[in-house]
Amino acid sequence: MIIYFSGTGNSRHIARLLGKELNDNEIVELTGDFLLYPERFRLESGEGQRVIWVFPTYSWGVPPVVADVIAKITIAGGEWADHFMVTTCGDDIGKCHFQWRRLVEARYWKPVATFSVRMPNTYVCMKGFDVDSPVVADSKIAESALRVRSIADFIRRRVEIDDVVEGRWPKIKTRYIYPYFLKHNMNPEGFNVDESTCISCGKCARNCPMDNITLKGKYPVWGVGCAFCLRCYHGCPVHAIGYGNATAGKGQYMFPEKS
Repeated sequence: MIIYFSGTGNSRHIARLLGKELNDNEIVELTGDFLLYPERFRLESGEGQRVIWVFPTYSWGVPPVVADVIAKITIAGGEWADHFMVTTCGDDIGKCHFQWRRLVEARYWKPVATFSVRMPNTYVCMKGFDVDSPVVADSKIAESALRVRSIADFIRRRVEIDDVVEGRWPKIKTRYIYPYFLKHNMNPEGFNVDESTCISCGKCARNCPMDNITLKGKYPVWGVGCAFCLRCYHGCPVHAIGYGNATAGKGQYMFPEKS
């Protein structure tokens, strides 16, 4: 079983590639009620089975919504299954894999191995962060297929390994920057819409995985339950959504489904 969360499509792409490589057709997307009420869901696993968690790295840590699902969802036979982590990242993950291992162990599950996959950058909400150039993004996507093949081989052979790119100062990034990011840089009140550009298509509201966006009149309004996946920003067809002044002049990225 593959369980994934994805904002702009990178992790969804990796989850689907893994499913093909491992002949695993049981792929569960964490969206909607799965994220809002994870305690209501029961998934089936069992002895000798494996559970592969696929998600993007958030500021060198596990996305809060994914951590919440791990803490609350019921997986029948989860204590007998082998659990694996595959996280997508722009460059490195810090100690994200340590966080994931602690979350899984807290459920008395078995964390066997962790992996990272470089994919196009999507974070744009702070100074100095922007999407990759098309050339770099295409290169990362092209390399991801070979990377997933390697990861699938490790998983099939049940190799106990942390095959990740931690980057420089990983402990500092995860221990100090990650909690600061959660507290100060994930506030949905920062989102805004350029009413002179917005075409009131409602795509942002329809595609929000947390059902956190509603249209008031013709324009989107954000609630408090935000996954901060940036799907609303990147998926806006007229680039009308921003995050304060931090996104001014920056690009957009959604995984190209036909690539």
